[in-house]
Amino acid sequence: MTVADGAMAPQVAFAVIGVLGVGAQWLAWRLRMPAIVLMLAAGLAVGPGLGLMVPARDIGPLVEPLIGIAVAIILFEGGLTLNLHALRDAATGVRRLVVVGAPLGWFLSALSLHFVAGLGWAAASVFGGIMIVTGPTVIAPLLRQARLARRPAMLLQWEAIVNDPIGALAAVLAFQIVVTGGFDGQSLVPLLLRFVLSGVLGGLAGWLLVRAFRRALVPEYMKVPVLFVLVLGTYVGTDLIAHESGLLAVTVMGLVIANSDLPSFTELRRFKEHATILLVSGVFILLAADMDLAVLAQLDWRAVAFLITVILVVRPATVLASLAGSDVPLNERLLVALTGPRGVVLVAVAGLFAARLVADGTQDGARLVPLAFALVAATVILHGFTLAPLARWLGLAGTDVPGLVIVGGSRFATAIGLACKKLDLSVMITDRNYSRLRGAREAGLATYYGDILAEAAEHGVELARFGVVLAATDNDAYNTLVATDLAPEFGRDNVYQLSRDKEESPRHALPRTLGAQTIGRGADYREMNRLLSEGWDVKTTRLTEEFGLEDWRGVNAGGFLLGTVDASGLKFMRDNAEFRGAPGVHLLAMVPPEAR
Repeated sequence: MTVADGAMAPQVAFAVIGVLGVGAQWLAWRLRMPAIVLMLAAGLAVGPGLGLMVPARDIGPLVEPLIGIAVAIILFEGGLTLNLHALRDAATGVRRLVVVGAPLGWFLSALSLHFVAGLGWAAASVFGGIMIVTGPTVIAPLLRQARLARRPAMLLQWEAIVNDPIGALAAVLAFQIVVTGGFDGQSLVPLLLRFVLSGVLGGLAGWLLVRAFRRALVPEYMKVPVLFVLVLGTYVGTDLIAHESGLLAVTVMGLVIANSDLPSFTELRRFKEHATILLVSGVFILLAADMDLAVLAQLDWRAVAFLITVILVVRPATVLASLAGSDVPLNERLLVALTGPRGVVLVAVAGLFAARLVADGTQDGARLVPLAFALVAATVILHGFTLAPLARWLGLAGTDVPGLVIVGGSRFATAIGLACKKLDLSVMITDRNYSRLRGAREAGLATYYGDILAEAAEHGVELARFGVVLAATDNDAYNTLVATDLAPEFGRDNVYQLSRDKEESPRHALPRTLGAQTIGRGADYREMNRLLSEGWDVKTTRLTEEFGLEDWRGVNAGGFLLGTVDASGLKFMRDNAEFRGAPGVHLLAMVPPEAR
């Protein structure tokens, strides 16, 4: 499977990139480690480490366009997440980070590059513009792992996505100034024109797509292919008209689609998220494997001092100055100030302008690539391991043990909520009927009045604190809808519902692809609440070496298990599932009155 000169065949190289990228993400999930760190390590291992794969040799001239297209799709998917309704409580902070933070970050980065890293002003001004970016390719996995509160997560996400194309255009402006030998005001006009043209073309592409989908001009099965083709066409076409403008165009296109209230938007976004995970994995493996040991050897003590200055001085000073006097709380400012990971766009754009600077006679432009890679590696590793504990220390993340959301207020929901609360689990009960939440409110449990599937719940509920969902209303169809809708967000293994009434009847049985795992030994909503009215209760019992599962069964004859709670959190028992007790595990069970 290799070619004559010993290089890896292109199809093998693509397979290796896919296996390593997705494998690193899966392993990171199993080990509860930052996925970015493992992807970076895997790429360095097969590339400059072992020399098994050299992308420039094995894939050839396709490397650069592949990275460019992947970054464009990643930024487009990022634009799809930028819903203006979700920005309400973070709008001021985002605006300041873009309007004030971008130019200030450019200036401070250029100073650190010149005085600390030792670059000339030409290379420092170009690379300083590129350093504005903070990388949505890195932010998204970190936010998923750290489970941040909504507002700081929105600040980091919007800053990363909006500033990425701005950083590329800032580098274009700086490069034009370097080439022309100064800034006479005329260099600003092409940059402004690129901004306007990119926004217009991207907005027009998004508007046309929305109109076509609304008027049913595109069949359902072709919507995703049409979307992909239009993204690629917008990126390439805009770049041909105005160089380095495609990234901004696809970002604006995603923003327009995200705020159009398309009926198909959820399906489109989920598919794009899956594609983005594959692309992020592949691009990180590709960039890491493509590094040259000789290039990395150019890094010296100045590079180390530069990294420390950027992480501990430039980034905090930029963010704190930008958010000074705003309504953003101090703990959120500190979190954003101490979180600035760089990603794919930084390395890709730095490599492009490094070659242009060298060709124009600026020899220290060759140092841009190793500095960019070192900055990405340092920030990815640092923030990958520190963001979650930093967020918890500042009170901006969920607890280590994820809590429980119960959809449907009832006596049964209150009983489970009280039992879990005794084990220090966060519990929230939601219902569309205010009166049904009365028992939960009187018991001191957190409640949310409204539909958990409504857009208002997405903005009004800190879902980051919760990791398990139980759909337990008196409406089996609604329980199934909730479970089906929330499963992609929480994970299908963390979404449960009560058994459905008449499930054994072919006339009423729903497809197995709908809904979630059922709990309660086949007992439905009415049965659970009937048992409680007869004196049953939801109780927790801790197993020990002296009091095991069989002892519990002897004491609680007639009772049945609902779930278990251990150091990792709550897991409900699936119907007909086997359970082997272990010391230290708490049993969550329905027990009859005689057992109590």
